Amino acid sequence: MLLGVNIDHIATLREARKINDPDPLEAVFIAKRAGADQITLHLREDRRHMHDSDIKRVRESSFLPLNVECSINPQIIDFLLEVAPHRITLVPENRAEVTTEGGLDVIGNSERIAEIAQAFKQKGVEVSLFIDAQLDQICASKEVGAQMVELHTGAYANLHLMLNTNLPLTHNAIESLQLPREALKAQFHDSIESLKNAAKEAKWLGLEVAAGHGLNYHNLAPILAIPEIVELNIGQSIIARSVFSGLETAIKEMVELVKR
Repeated sequence: MLLGVNIDHIATLREARKINDPDPLEAVFIAKRAGADQITLHLREDRRHMHDSDIKRVRESSFLPLNVECSINPQIIDFLLEVAPHRITLVPENRAEVTTEGGLDVIGNSERIAEIAQAFKQKGVEVSLFIDAQLDQICASKEVGAQMVELHTGAYANLHLMLNTNLPLTHNAIESLQLPREALKAQFHDSIESLKNAAKEAKWLGLEVAAGHGLNYHNLAPILAIPEIVELNIGQSIIARSVFSGLETAIKEMVELVKR
C-alpha cells in the first residue's frame, strides 16, 4: 500500500504569520527521505494554505509524484492543466468548511466532471474522484472517465474517535454525541462494511482505490485490512505528531545557535 503525505498544514502554519517559513517545499524532501510514495496538496479556491506558486515549485522540484486536490472551479482547473501534476483529485469545496466534509457529487456534476477528466487525460494526468462510499457514486465515477476513486473515510474516523477516546470531538461528530454506545458500534461496523463494499465495487469496475480523511496512527488497522485499497492520503495527523516528535531537535539546534 502506498502513502501519500498531504503537506497542506505546513503552509497553514506559514500563513499564520504571512511569511515564508516554514516552506512546504522543504517538507517534500523530508517526505522523500522518510519513505513517502507521493506528495498530496489541496489548492483551495480561497488559497487558505497552498498558493499557486507552491504547486508550481513542488511540481518542478519534487522527486515524488504530485497529487493535487481541487474543486471543479474553472480557474483552478485551467491553472492545473498548465501545471500538469501527476494526478488531480476532484473534491467538493465549501469555503465555510474547516476541512472537506463529504464526498464529491459525481452524479449531480457528471457532465462537468467528464469534461475535466477528458481534458486532463489529454495532458497525461491521472484523474481521481474523492467520493463517499456509495455504489451509485462509484458507478458514476467510472462513467465520467475517472481512473481512481478516493473513498472518504471521515465518518469512519469520527466514529472511531467517539468509541475510543474521552477527548473533545471534532465538529463533524457532535451530532452523534447522544447516541447509545451500542448504536455507535453499529454505525462504526456499518461504516467499515460500506468502505469494503465500495472498494470491491470500484476494483470490479476497473478503478484504482485510495482512501483518506481523518486517518491517523490509531485508526488505520481496519482500513489496511481492505485489500482493494492501494493508497492512503494522510496529512493532519502526520503534521500534528511532527510538532512533538521533531520539536526536541529544533530546540537543541536553536539553543546551540544562541549559545554559539
